Amino acid sequence: MKKAMLKTSLGVAVAVASSQLLASGFALNEQSISAMGTGFAGRSSSAEDASTVFGNPAGMSRLKREQFTVGGAAVIAKTDISGPGSNLGGETDGDMVPTVGVPMGYYVKPLDDHWSVGFGVYVPFGLVTDYGSDDAARYWGKKSHVQVVTFQPTVSYAFNDKVSIGFGPTINRIEGELGSSLINPFSPGSNDGEVKIKGDDTAVGYNIGILVQATDRTRIGLTYHSMVDYKLEGKTRVSTPLIGPYDGSKFDATLKIKTPESVDLSVTHELDDHWTLYAGSTWTRWSRLENITVQNDVPAPLQGSAFETITEEQNWHDTWAHAIGASYRVNKEWVLRTGFTVDQSPTNNTDRSPRIPTGDRKVFSLGAGWSPNDDMTIDVAYSYLWEEDTKVNQVSATKGSYQAKYENSAHGIGASLTYRF
Repeated sequence: MKKAMLKTSLGVAVAVASSQLLASGFALNEQSISAMGTGFAGRSSSAEDASTVFGNPAGMSRLKREQFTVGGAAVIAKTDISGPGSNLGGETDGDMVPTVGVPMGYYVKPLDDHWSVGFGVYVPFGLVTDYGSDDAARYWGKKSHVQVVTFQPTVSYAFNDKVSIGFGPTINRIEGELGSSLINPFSPGSNDGEVKIKGDDTAVGYNIGILVQATDRTRIGLTYHSMVDYKLEGKTRVSTPLIGPYDGSKFDATLKIKTPESVDLSVTHELDDHWTLYAGSTWTRWSRLENITVQNDVPAPLQGSAFETITEEQNWHDTWAHAIGASYRVNKEWVLRTGFTVDQSPTNNTDRSPRIPTGDRKVFSLGAGWSPNDDMTIDVAYSYLWEEDTKVNQVSATKGSYQAKYENSAHGIGASLTYRF
């Protein structure tokens, strides 16, 4: 039986992330290795290296020397899937997330006692899942591979020793692919076709922050990461004998979607010359993601068909993440870090998809910083994430049914180098 395939050459404006990445929904946390060591507690109030360009652009005013920070993190995920799976058959063996890497790089230059400039390149959102051609989830999310790379030029201004502000526009480049198998109507469960949405786009947002030295030992930081509004236009290619003379045709396609804004409030308190405590909370407006819809401009005979509109319901809700952490400065060369994070999932029990089978999570983190001299610091971090067990229960007239329980966990490791001129 000849296969049917719908291939969409379209920029994907959704940076949906797999549940095993170390933040809720489709956000990534790994923009700073020094912050990773404290579970990202104090991210907007610490300003320990050039990664503050992302954490709080106002923190650049605390960096008195020109410097760059480069690094990366790896996420090693594990998923156990159990349950009946699909009524059309297929495997449920889990481990659909390969090991992924998250790079980052920042530069900061103080101009005088008030002004500093900098830039950053980092990955705020990302997704990698691949169930394979024989998996029971293939009709609901066979493959998802999406990443957002952000470039952020930044400026900060210190009013005095107590208060500084910072601002940076973000230029966001998205590339990705979403795919699902299509049921063969003549032989359900075999000789499946496939639907693919593939492409890229660029959109602009901004980050803004304020940093306040409340006391000699306490800093308070507030950072706002803006919503980013994507409007993509592309082409849809349909290859299937089921649509007769339109087999192989290309149709205009559009996709509109917004990635959410977030607000981070953090506190850093130096107990003494050795101990520092961190705390922070992040609110994210995930309710912006109601669905993923691709609209295709098809000819009249195909209007109203499954080829005209492709929709995946999400109906996410806003979330809170809370973190606490501590660091201990052993001596001039060494600092040790630890942190603990609780993070809500934006998904709901009705619409939860195999693409993002995520539940509420907890993360335990360890880290260390080594400064062999005044010019260089090497930071390393490790995180262990575990989620509450979650269930996916989907039923569709065109996809059959899919029921499964997911048990997700992940290890995250990271390292970075900061060099001061």
